[in-house]
Amino acid sequence: MDNVWYGKLEDTPIGPLWAALSDEGLVAIHFRGAEEPFVKLVKKLTKLDPKHDNYKLVQVYEQLSSYLAGELRQFTLPICWGVMTDFQQKALSHVYAIPYGQLRTYNDIAHALGNPKTIRAVGRANATNPIPIVVPCHRVIGSDGKLRGFAGGLETKAQLLRLEGSWLL
Repeated sequence: MDNVWYGKLEDTPIGPLWAALSDEGLVAIHFRGAEEPFVKLVKKLTKLDPKHDNYKLVQVYEQLSSYLAGELRQFTLPICWGVMTDFQQKALSHVYAIPYGQLRTYNDIAHALGNPKTIRAVGRANATNPIPIVVPCHRVIGSDGKLRGFAGGLETKAQLLRLEGSWLL
């Protein structure tokens, strides 16, 4: 990875979204918040100084906007998996494969990894998912059927699930 760019998508139904993209793929998406913490996160993930360039992120913005408008069901953006730990990559690749409108539990993901004892680690991988929405950690719920933590807040998680028709709140 040689370059990383970032920008902000201002007007979405769930508030502003920060996004970062490297020459390898999508690095991060962040809900709301200020620019400085997002830039620090991107630096931590990539070990590079990101450059502000909304033009480089046009395809990211288009797909996020289409998804949030209910028009896109599957993202085609490349993912920069290398910004994640090995365990995150394994756990979140299962999360990434959850189809639009469907749900899985943290326990389901742990079992898919072949080790039910990793349920807490799966929860941590979801909690630290640098690319929410595109890597749809909002589709992972508790074994009791309740919504659990989400970087954008539980109401945003519920809103995304309602958008997909998978949550009746």
